[in-house]
Amino acid sequence: MVVMVIMALVAVAAGFAVMPAWRRAQIRQAMIDAGTIRQVVVAYQMEVGDCPESVDALVREEILSAQTTTVDPWGNAFAIDCQGPEPVVHSAGLDGEHDTADDLPPR
Repeated sequence: MVVMVIMALVAVAAGFAVMPAWRRAQIRQAMIDAGTIRQVVVAYQMEVGDCPESVDALVREEILSAQTTTVDPWGNAFAIDCQGPEPVVHSAGLDGEHDTADDLPPR
């Protein structure tokens, strides 16, 4: 019984050590995927002269490869914002809601 309690404590400690690294890896992956999509949006704007309606539209028009990840690590679709001088690709982040504190890239 004592051995099982010790093993459980070790497992919990390992979980606490791994979770922050897992969260950082998710954020890093979301930023990389958003950067890839942003490059495609910039090329699209240079060729077409307009902002694409969505990431899915880029896939439908075969401008973005179907193998490209179009959702963030939390399963939310990336959003494209072409209002400023440069297009921005946003992830809703962990909460799944756009325009909140955990959006990537941070506003």
